[in-house]
Amino acid sequence: MTKPSIYHSQGYNCAEALIKSYNEEHHTNIPVSLGSGMGSGATVGSLCGAINAAVLVIGFLKGRNSELEANEARAYSNKLMKIIREKYNSEMCIDLKRNKIGCDEIIDFSV
Repeated sequence: MTKPSIYHSQGYNCAEALIKSYNEEHHTNIPVSLGSGMGSGATVGSLCGAINAAVLVIGFLKGRNSELEANEARAYSNKLMKIIREKYNSEMCIDLKRNKIGCDEIIDFSV
């Protein structure tokens, strides 16, 4: 798999890079543009764009199409968030940057 940080270095934001990398590895076609507004914590340092894109991919894979279906994506998203918090103590872009966690590290970890 191409590390998403490679795409980040080419000018994709963290969320776009994660989606692009996922698509290539798994032969999916999730629109990369869905990540365009997620970079830098939705531009204000909130939820890290890479983590946000990972949740988006979870929704693509495990999401539901009707309120009558079980929402499996929630459990997977919750597990991802717990893993991120355990490793980095935060999922917020501003906190990750403050703690010297580089974008490339969190992008590659989140995928």
